[in-house]
Amino acid sequence: MADDDFEDADDAEGGGGGEESGGGGGKKKLFIIIGAVVVVLLGAGAGLYFSGLLDSVLHKKEAVEGGETAEGGAEKQGPKGPAGPSVFFDMPEMIVTMNTAQRKTAFLKIRVALEVNNAQEIPKIQAVMPRIVDNFQVYLRELRVEDLKGSAGMYRLREELLTRVKAAAAPAKINAVLFKEMLIQ
Repeated sequence: MADDDFEDADDAEGGGGGEESGGGGGKKKLFIIIGAVVVVLLGAGAGLYFSGLLDSVLHKKEAVEGGETAEGGAEKQGPKGPAGPSVFFDMPEMIVTMNTAQRKTAFLKIRVALEVNNAQEIPKIQAVMPRIVDNFQVYLRELRVEDLKGSAGMYRLREELLTRVKAAAAPAKINAVLFKEMLIQ
């Protein structure tokens, strides 16, 4: 008789516990499904954004907020007024010996152009050209061939040259350094 009492108690606990775990399992599945859908949607959105497919949608929104019409009839306004075409200033060709640990000498031949907003900046750049060339020469001589390998090396070189030319031609505003020719021998 005592054994029957224990079995009845186990059945009552087991039966009630089984129903609760079944209901909890359904809620867990629902949360997992919702979480998976959210992760998939975020992944799809990030993929579209980084692939550039959302750029057309985002640019139309920015254009409307910026005061442009849908036809693009309004001029782009910069912080100082209408944006004009950029002016490019060609730097003289430079040939430098690179830093190598081997006996063989490596040479770097480079021609760059500087992008500025307007032609009024060019006399300022020409006035400090010896300083710019000196900054470039000192930096380029310390480069190794390994420093220029791959697109990351080219990007670092462009950023370093831009930093140095901005420092040397401080009152002039320089937007970019553009490579016209680069040869490593």
